Amino acid sequence: MRRILIAEGDAVRRWEDMHHRKKLPIIVGGTNYYIESILWKVLIDTGQGSDTEPEKGVGADSRAGLEKLGGPELHRRLKEVDPDMAAILHPHDSRKIARSLQVYMDTGVPHSRLLEEQRGQDGGDCLGGPLRFQDPCIFWLNGKTNVLDERLDKRVDQMLSLGLIDELKDFHLRFNEKMIKESSQNYQHGIFQSIGFKEFHEYLTTSENISQEERDKLMNKGIESLKQVTRRYARKQNKWVRNRFLKRPASNVPPVYGLDVTDVTNWETTVLTPALEILDCLQKGEQPSAQPIKAEGVESRNKRSHHMCDLCEKVIIGDLEWTAHQKSKNHLYQVRKKRKAEQATDLDIKHAKHQNDCDKQVPAL
Repeated sequence: MRRILIAEGDAVRRWEDMHHRKKLPIIVGGTNYYIESILWKVLIDTGQGSDTEPEKGVGADSRAGLEKLGGPELHRRLKEVDPDMAAILHPHDSRKIARSLQVYMDTGVPHSRLLEEQRGQDGGDCLGGPLRFQDPCIFWLNGKTNVLDERLDKRVDQMLSLGLIDELKDFHLRFNEKMIKESSQNYQHGIFQSIGFKEFHEYLTTSENISQEERDKLMNKGIESLKQVTRRYARKQNKWVRNRFLKRPASNVPPVYGLDVTDVTNWETTVLTPALEILDCLQKGEQPSAQPIKAEGVESRNKRSHHMCDLCEKVIIGDLEWTAHQKSKNHLYQVRKKRKAEQATDLDIKHAKHQNDCDKQVPAL
C-alpha cells in the first residue's frame, strides 16, 4: 500500500475515484482539520482555492496584505460588508477577519451568508455542511497522557540527533534572515508557523558576540519550548476529536472507535487486530463486537456569543471563554478594585453627611 501526501482538494478527488473503482480509501495522519475537511463539507469554495491553500496575490488583495492593516481597521471594513460575521469575530483576530474579507472580495457574497447556506444543506449542522461520503468510520489512536508526552519528547530528541539544529540554521540563512532585517517576518504564515522553527528564534538571531555558554542556553531554551509546544499540540488534537467529532451535533456523525497505543509492543493485539475486525464487520454490514466511543452530549453554549467586560475593557467571544474570563485572576482583581472604590466612596459620603449633621448642631454665636 502506498502512502501519499496530498492536499485536501486532491484527496477528495482521489477518494471519489477509489469509490468508483470499488476500492477502500484509508486516510492516515494529517491534522484533524485536514481530516474533517475531507469527511465533511466545511470549507468555503471561493473559486480562488480552499481555506487550506496559501493565499495568492500581492498587496491589500492578499490575506497577508490585509492582515497588515491591523485588527481595528479590518474589523471596521468587515462591519461594512458583513456585519453578522464581524459580530462573532474578535476585533483583534486579524487572521480570521482578513479571511472573511477575502471571501467577500473573491465572491461578492458575505462570508456569513455562505456559511449559513452550507450549514443549511441536508445533513449539515452548526459546524458546517454534510458528510461527503456515506458510512465512513474513524479510528482514534490514543493512549495515556504521560506515556504520549514521553514519546513526543523522545521524538524531538531523535530529530535533534538527526541534525535538526543544522537544518534550522540553513533554513534561517536562506529564507529567514533577510526578512528579519527588513522587519517583514511573520511567524503566522506559511512554513514559518510550523512547530519547530519559531521556537528557536532567539537562538538563530542572537548576536555572534555572545559567549558559547549563553548560546547553548538559548538552544536548550528552544529545545524545551519545542517539546512543550509539541505536547500542547497533541492535547489540542485530542480536544479537536472530542469537540468536532464526538460532540458534533448531527445525526450523520461516523462512529469513532478508540484504539489504545499506550504500549506499542502489543500493537497487533491492541490496535491492528481490533481495527481489522471492526473494518471487516462494517464492510459486511455487520455490527462489530467492539463498541464505538459514546458520543458526548452537546453543551448548550454559544461559541460565537459576544461579551463586553467593562471592568477589564475587553471583548470576549464565546460563552465558555466568558465564563473562564469571569474566573480569571485579572478580572477578579478588577472586581475587588471596583468594590474597594465603591466602599471608599460610601465612606466618604457617610463622613460628609456626618460632618454636615455636626455643623448643623453647632450653635451660632
